[in-house]
Amino acid sequence: MSLTETDLLSLRTGRDLHLDHYRGGRPPFASLGGQGLRQRLAELEGERAGTVFEVLDASGGYASACLGAGHAVVRDALRRAVDDLGHATDEIASLERSRLLTGLFGPDGLWTDHFPAGDYHVSGRNSGSEGMELALRLVLESRFDQRTLRPARGREARDRILAFEGAWHGWTSGLVPLLNRRHYRVGLPPLPAERPYGLTVDHLPFGDEGALKSYFAEYGERLLAVFVEPVQGDAGILVPPEGYLRGLAALCQDGGALLVADEVLTFAKTGRFFAMADETGPIPTDVTVIGKSLGMGAVSTAMVIARRGLTVRASGAVATSDLRPLTCAVIGAGVRFIVAGELLDRSARLGARLGDLLRGELVEAFPELYREARGRGVMHGLELTERAAERLAELRQRVIRAGVYVEFMAGAGRRSHGLRYVHPTMRIAPALVTTVEEAEEMVGRIREGSAAFLGTLT
Repeated sequence: MSLTETDLLSLRTGRDLHLDHYRGGRPPFASLGGQGLRQRLAELEGERAGTVFEVLDASGGYASACLGAGHAVVRDALRRAVDDLGHATDEIASLERSRLLTGLFGPDGLWTDHFPAGDYHVSGRNSGSEGMELALRLVLESRFDQRTLRPARGREARDRILAFEGAWHGWTSGLVPLLNRRHYRVGLPPLPAERPYGLTVDHLPFGDEGALKSYFAEYGERLLAVFVEPVQGDAGILVPPEGYLRGLAALCQDGGALLVADEVLTFAKTGRFFAMADETGPIPTDVTVIGKSLGMGAVSTAMVIARRGLTVRASGAVATSDLRPLTCAVIGAGVRFIVAGELLDRSARLGARLGDLLRGELVEAFPELYREARGRGVMHGLELTERAAERLAELRQRVIRAGVYVEFMAGAGRRSHGLRYVHPTMRIAPALVTTVEEAEEMVGRIREGSAAFLGTLT
């Protein structure tokens, strides 16, 4: 199958009109639609221009389409919402919103093991970045009397925030100081450091327990909050050592610092809804932000789940879309389907198989290209070698043409405290509905693309 010249011209024209923040680095493909994990792509350039081919989506719709493309549950929820639910802002109550929040956070709610009923309240945002912005706002405003905006008694010295090297919390201006990489920060407004309103942001390597304890020993009494991803995403799907996250939560609780969990990427991907947990149960947080998969690939949305004592000045959290009825309908239908289908347990089992395949079929087979496979549930990463990282764009195109759509994370780069450099990492995070057969097919196609790429290196 091939595109007509008219469609090909339209795709090229539209691509050129779309702001290219990749600076010419977009792969030469167009999406024509799809169903489930299977997507139709078309070549836009070269002698194959116009050729249409199928790929398996290993990206999970940029990590947001946890039920794949075109799922009936999502379609039915959207239709019901458009036909019947109308519009309601956060200024007045909504029956659809109330049913969702009560079912998740009320007495006997689905998520009350993580967030005890009555202890937390919830806000909706348009995206994960906006959710993290609100989380930061809640942290900052906890230092002040919200009527006088003067420092609250006992909080005057809390002028430091701890984040982690390689972290990704969003591109919005308020969040940029939480990122330690110069490329993301240089030339953009920093947080002021001067008291009483200023802050200093420090960064530690993720997963280094010794560095964490030393930091708390030195700065614990000045620490306002810690921002953490339970599995670091953009840093290369870095999974912390056992006990690290619970130890971090204990240090925060003992030292009076707030703990903010960025679960925008990890939500529903690690074999459970929340990655802030271990074998003994949920790990307590003061603020948790979830997104991406929360919108089931159909709506861009996020939730900020915060202790009731954390709030903002009057009207300080107004948003155009704070859990509108349509959004709530999609979230509720998707979560109910995930629970009824036991998709989280299934994804945990699938993840174990996927991890074995990535290590055996790719890392061991192509040591020139892949250094390590890491992950949990349906959230995995293949770290490149330095040699492969230098030609990442070409490797990606080879894998896509072999039939798997993949994305790459930046990697943590150079880290402190003697930890090794982390190169860019291929993210393998397919939908929760992925079957074992599809996972095996996916790895087989990545292997095919890797072999084709390797042939260009020799």
